[in-house]
Amino acid sequence: MENKTDNLQEAVGMPLIGDPAPSFKAKTTMGDIDFPADYKGKWVIFFSHPADFTPVCTTEFMTFATMQEDFRKLNTELIGLSIDSLYAHIAWLRTIKEKIEFKGMKDVEVQFPLIEDLKMDVSKKFGMVQPNASTTQAVRAVFIIDPDSKVRAILYYPLSTGRNMDEIKRMIIAMQKADKEKIATPANWQPGDDVIVPPPGSCGTAKERVEKKSDDVYCLDWFMCFRKEK
Repeated sequence: MENKTDNLQEAVGMPLIGDPAPSFKAKTTMGDIDFPADYKGKWVIFFSHPADFTPVCTTEFMTFATMQEDFRKLNTELIGLSIDSLYAHIAWLRTIKEKIEFKGMKDVEVQFPLIEDLKMDVSKKFGMVQPNASTTQAVRAVFIIDPDSKVRAILYYPLSTGRNMDEIKRMIIAMQKADKEKIATPANWQPGDDVIVPPPGSCGTAKERVEKKSDDVYCLDWFMCFRKEK
């Protein structure tokens, strides 16, 4: 006898960090999209949620929607997905706008696309359906995808835990800064904090770095040097 969970588990894949993001075409609340072609040159936060008309998802969508312009200033677009119909999506988003107030947010209009994925075609490409969690709902996955359509970060949350959108924004800022300036960011880094300069490639360079005095760079040891940002 066939096992539905086993079959689904076999069908589910997942791109890893550094992989090209899987391409897809989909119907959304903002019209049809062709990914990644429609998002060429942009960063993308592609995230899934378990179901429409659920409380945790509602708080997440309201928060993402109120931060949409902040993300756009970072050349970043949002795309949501759940295994629900377009009609359910539209009804839920209308309810959010007309009835829900949360932490001072009200009359919130979600203006980023929410994908209809009834057949789980897109969800399976991104490993958003995890059978031991649910065979009928997507988990709370987040894929941060860069302008070259490469997966740069992956976050997974359990069904019961809402995501931290400020952390997702912090990650976008940190990765963009790292790409532009060839640096790294330490634990709990926030914009404006000092950053890590790349480790030296030779013993001579390491010795020179530690001994060299600089107004901008300071070292805690030969392998651990920081650049001042303030």
